[in-house]
Parts: sequence; C-alpha cells; structure tokens
Amino acid sequence: MGSFTATVARPTGTNVILWIRTFCAIAGSGFRRYATYRQAAVAGVVTNTVFGFLHCYVFLAVAGPGGTAAGYTREQLATFVWAGQGLFAMILLGFWSDVADRIRTGEIAADLLRPINPVTSYLATDLGRAGWAAVSRAVPPVLVGSLVFSVHLPGRAATVPLFGCSVVIAVVLCFGCRYLVNTTAYWLHDVRGPMILWTFASGVLSGLYFPLRFLPDAVLRPLWVATPFPSLFQTPLDVLVERDPLPTQLGLVAVQAGWAVAVLALCRVVQRRAERRMVVQGG
Repeated sequence: MGSFTATVARPTGTNVILWIRTFCAIAGSGFRRYATYRQAAVAGVVTNTVFGFLHCYVFLAVAGPGGTAAGYTREQLATFVWAGQGLFAMILLGFWSDVADRIRTGEIAADLLRPINPVTSYLATDLGRAGWAAVSRAVPPVLVGSLVFSVHLPGRAATVPLFGCSVVIAVVLCFGCRYLVNTTAYWLHDVRGPMILWTFASGVLSGLYFPLRFLPDAVLRPLWVATPFPSLFQTPLDVLVERDPLPTQLGLVAVQAGWAVAVLALCRVVQRRAERRMVVQGG
C-alpha cells in the first residue's frame, strides 16, 4: 500500500471563496488571541521605547552634528531607529516555538486533521498577530520618537503604499523562516539550537541592530541577494526613509517578494516530507 500524507488539496473553483473566508476567520481569531495580552503589549512598548532612545543617540553620534553616516542623514537615521522599534514586534524576528512545541508533544497531529494546510493556518494566525502588534506595539514608539527627534518625512507619494506592501511581505517572509526553524523538530525534537542560531542571525543580518548599509558593498550585496535576512527588516526601513531612488526601491521589494514566495513554497515541501516521516514512525 502506498503512503499518503494529511496535506489537504489546493482550493479550486467555488472553494476559493470558502478558503478566503476561512483564512480571514483564522486571522481574526489570531488578532483576538493576542489582543488579550494587553499588559504584555504595554511592557513591550516601554522596552522598545527605551531601546529606541539608546539606539538613536548612538547612531546620531556616529553621524555627527549635521553629518551623515553610510548615506543616511540624521533625520533618516532617527526614522530608521524609531520605525524599526515599531516594526520589531510586527515582524517578530525573535523566539517563536508554537509549531515546534506541538510537534514535540504530538499535538501537531490535530493540525493535520483540519481542512486547511498547517502552513496556511499558522500564516493566517501570524498575520492576525501582526495586525494587533501594528496597533499596540508599532504606533506608540514611532509617536514618541517623532516628538523628541527630528525625523524624515516621506517626500514621494509612492513611499507610504510601497512601505506598507514591504512590511506585509516582511511579516510573511519572517513567518516562513520561523516555520522552517520550527519544523526541524520533526527530525531533531529539540529545536533550541536552531532557534538560538535563527535569533542571532536574524538580528545581526537583517538590520535590526544596525543599518546594513554600514557594511562594505562586497559583503552587503551578496548578503542582500543570496539570503532573505535583509528583506526582513532592512528593506522596509530603507523604503520608508527613501534611502534609494524609486526604481531601486521597487527592485528591492521585488527581491523581498521573491524570497517570500520561495520560503513559503519551501515550507510546503518540508511539511509534506515531515508528514511522510510521521507515517513511517506510525504517527
């Protein structure tokens, strides 16, 4: 007898509408789930604001009075820092082990019985989480920073919608990367090692700690094209501060979208292979 997996078929025809409704319902439930943690949101805002002041003063000191650093003006650096503090909770570069925990306990079997692919289900939940973070965690630090420091205001009409599109892609891409890290639990069972490596690499190589433009071009260009890390954080912020001409920004967002599609496709492939492994193990 041939083996089979629990992955559901792709929606076709009239099922597409039902699929969209289901996806939106799961995203809404994710929003409501994370909206219950209001005290955690307040604590996160305070933490992001404190770190925003520290980072901003350091980068302004690097730029010097009336100067620039790596092509950024003082106003662009201030915007980069404070918008970055707001985006940090939305994109969620750090520790996330929901899927790995369910794999370890065996609860993932329940996810495989649902009439929606686990990758799609967890993506919808994560988009709901990001929506709540946009309201509760992203806006307050940006407001504080704009009141205390001189910030860069977009001068092109296309900047704001392109920035919004870039942020959504970054959220999807980051989810895909975190999902891949979590699925290593199918083979390793203990994901602390891959999780620590992901947390370190995503912080250093994405632009969270410092703008990647500070790096030499010989390092920056291969990093930007050959890895998804700059597309997680650096690209949306560079779009917002208008670091490059509009055609270059469109190219960077296109690279970002390409990485998001590739990573989500890889998530599907890994999930199917993991399900086959579960059948072999009798899971």
